[in-house]
Amino acid sequence: MDEVQYVNLVLTEKSIDLFEKNQYILNVDSGSTKTKIKKWIELFFNVKVIGLNSYRPPKKREKRGKINQIMKHRIHNKRIIIKLKPGYSIPLFRYQ
Repeated sequence: MDEVQYVNLVLTEKSIDLFEKNQYILNVDSGSTKTKIKKWIELFFNVKVIGLNSYRPPKKREKRGKINQIMKHRIHNKRIIIKLKPGYSIPLFRYQ
């Protein structure tokens, strides 16, 4: 089974509020598909996923050089919002 290359938990005010609703926000590799991410999360964390929403955060620009400015976009990842079945939670971040 293909693994998801990059997983990082997002900790913001919005994501912490979603812990109460049994939802988690993760950054993943932009080439990963929803089905691959869902299977990987269910196997790795031993949870049941009800829903999965994904979006790409806006690109951020970088300026390089003073005379000849080169505009470059930073690499961005896909952001996933995962909703788990009631009674399940990701073990590292249990909300009680």
